[in-house]
Amino acid sequence: MSASEPAVDLWAAYEGAGIQEVLDELDRELIGLRPVKARIREIAALLVVNRARQQVGLETAPPSLHMSFTGGPGTGKTTVAERMSKILHGLGYVRKGHVVTATRDDLVGQYIGHTAPKTREMLKKAMGGVLFIDEAYYLYRPENERDYGAEAIEILLQVMENNRDDLVVIFAGYKDRMDVFYHSNPGLSSRVANHIDFPDYTAPELLAIARMILAHENYRFSQEAVAAFEDYIHRRMQLPFFANARSIRNAIDRARMRQANRLFSRMGSALTKLDLMTIEAEDITASRVFQGEVEGLDPAVPLT
Repeated sequence: MSASEPAVDLWAAYEGAGIQEVLDELDRELIGLRPVKARIREIAALLVVNRARQQVGLETAPPSLHMSFTGGPGTGKTTVAERMSKILHGLGYVRKGHVVTATRDDLVGQYIGHTAPKTREMLKKAMGGVLFIDEAYYLYRPENERDYGAEAIEILLQVMENNRDDLVVIFAGYKDRMDVFYHSNPGLSSRVANHIDFPDYTAPELLAIARMILAHENYRFSQEAVAAFEDYIHRRMQLPFFANARSIRNAIDRARMRQANRLFSRMGSALTKLDLMTIEAEDITASRVFQGEVEGLDPAVPLT
C-alpha cells in the first residue's frame, strides 16, 4: 500500500457503531444461543468490512440483509431482532433502527382491495428499520383460493428489492413450517440471505434463565427451591405448548404470587428482607404440574 492510499481502522468502525455494546447486551440478556450469537457477530463483521471497502473506493454491492429466524417460541428471536436493528442503525444501513412487529392479521385483508393498503401501511411504519414478521408461514394458505396472503407476499417482495437500502425484513417461525413456506415461495427465499436457527434451551440453561429473572427482580431461590424448580423444568418441558424462556418467566411470575400469598398468611409476624426475597420449594411444588395434570392442551387455560 502506498502512502497516498487511504487506510481504515476496522476496530474504530466497530467501536464507533456500538456493536460490541450491542453484543454485550445480548450476552447479558440471553443465556446460551451460542450459534445465534456467533452468526450475529459474523454478519456484523461483514457489514463493518463492507462499509470500510466503500470508504476506500472499492465498488461493493450492497449486502442482502433480509433474514429468517427459525426456532421454537421463547428462544429469543424478537430480542435478537431488536439488537440486530441497533447494529444496522449504528453502521448506517437503516435510518432509524426501530423494529415493527407484524403478524398475518396486520398484513392480510379479508376482502378484495383490503390487503394492499394494510401491507403498505405496515411497510411504511417499518421503513428505516426492521419489519419483524412473526409466524410468517401463515401468510401463505394455498388451500384457500380466496386467501389474500399471496398478494401481501408479492408486495413484500417488491419493497424488499426496491428498498433494500432502508428496510430489513425478518421472517420468523417454526423451522419445519418456514422450510415449507420458502419452498412454496422461491422468489421470497432467494431474497433472504441470512438464515439463523434458534435452538431450544437445555434444562440447565432454563434454570440459569430463571435465576437471571429472579435476580433482576431482587428475588432468589432457596436451596430446596432450586431442586424443586429443576424438577419443574423437566416436567414442564414434556407438556404441550412449552415455550422455553417464556414458560420459565410465566412460572416465576406464578411462584412470586404464591410466595406473596404465603407471606400474607403470616400477617402479624415480622418479615425480614431475606423472607421477602426468597422463593421457597413450596412456592414451586404447589404448581399443578406436580399433580400429574397434563396441562397445556387448551392454551386458553394457563398452567399454574
